[in-house]
Amino acid sequence: MFDLIIRNANLPDGREGMDIAVKDGVIKAVERGIAAEAGEVIEAGGRLVSPPFVDPHFHMDATLSLGLPRMNVSGTLLEGIDLWGELRPTLTREAVVERALKYCDLAVAQGLLAIRSHVDVSDPKLVTVEALLEVRERVAPTIDLQLVAFPQDGYYRCAAAADALNRALDMGVDVVGGIPHFERTMEDGRRSVEALCRIAAERGLMVDMHCDESDDPMSRHVETLAAETVRHGLQGRVSGSHLTSMHSMDNYYVSKLIPLMAEARLNAIPNPLINIVIQGRHDTYPKRRGMTRVRELMDAGINVAFGHDCVMDPWYSMGSGDMLEVAHMAVHVAQMTSIADRKRIFDAITVNSARALGLEGYGLDVGCNADMVLLQARGPLEALRLKATRLAVIRRGRIIARTQPRIAELSVAGRPQTVDPADYAPIAAS
Repeated sequence: MFDLIIRNANLPDGREGMDIAVKDGVIKAVERGIAAEAGEVIEAGGRLVSPPFVDPHFHMDATLSLGLPRMNVSGTLLEGIDLWGELRPTLTREAVVERALKYCDLAVAQGLLAIRSHVDVSDPKLVTVEALLEVRERVAPTIDLQLVAFPQDGYYRCAAAADALNRALDMGVDVVGGIPHFERTMEDGRRSVEALCRIAAERGLMVDMHCDESDDPMSRHVETLAAETVRHGLQGRVSGSHLTSMHSMDNYYVSKLIPLMAEARLNAIPNPLINIVIQGRHDTYPKRRGMTRVRELMDAGINVAFGHDCVMDPWYSMGSGDMLEVAHMAVHVAQMTSIADRKRIFDAITVNSARALGLEGYGLDVGCNADMVLLQARGPLEALRLKATRLAVIRRGRIIARTQPRIAELSVAGRPQTVDPADYAPIAAS
């Protein structure tokens, strides 16, 4: 007797007609035709069951604050930072908690069950840290929330940041963050990478740095990040986020840089939605679009994971908490439209992101946590194309969100009465 069986499901690896049996919050069997009973049965009907979506780069302390204290008129990264600097002194723990919990509700409905959020530690009062530590505890039954101590105003540029970052880590923040390209000089940026990697090594923590979020081809802090990762034995535990300067670097330098990143086993975390909006703001034409070299990084064996970054905050006025929207944009801006490429893109919002966060028990294998999403699509390619409806979201074997399928009713003579968009794709589109 199982707690839950999902019958006739397609899996991201191409297996079709599979049953998934769950007991005590863990996947106990994945095979065809499981001959057993369960307390609850979900008929997948040949639809896709995926492990949950994972967002490896987000700013939950700022989410849903759009318009406070005013709008970002220029749409630039720097005006967004200025706006956040104006808003930050007015923040209360209660307001940050309320907005973050509201966003987490949206995330759960979208099948987004693991998030890494950067938390600004530039204000020594650490209101944002206190708030998101509370949120992490409150959402633990439904979302794995990982927090990064992020000195938004610069580790050296902000006099209070070093002490505040250490206090945030003492309070229980999980990951060491940084923003070397925002320091006053390239040299200060280099020094900040060295200092922050040393702190992470001494504390046994992971690292995730906003790195080279710039159109400047000479912003090359990821090189230092790779070197310090190797120096401190942090391979596999360090992520470089954004990396947008790589789209402006010359090919010869990149031919050196990517092998260094691979040697360090860095995770690369582009943020397709916001990168293509924030970058290239000083260009006329041709206009750069800010995405790092996704295909080249993947081809080198580097773990590439896509983040949402922002939702309705000083930097980005749009966003939906939908990781399929993130991946859908990545397919287009990275020009990765082949079948093989789109499968890699889907991995970048699921298994790759889980690897970047170091999540344990993630996946659809026997023994994994029973965390899954049933999508209104036959396979991962179709899920990307349609940004498919999440029919059911499951956490530890319990259904925590349901959405009715998107089906239109037609009143057209001689044509079908209903249209399910998931039924209209050629086999190759699945």
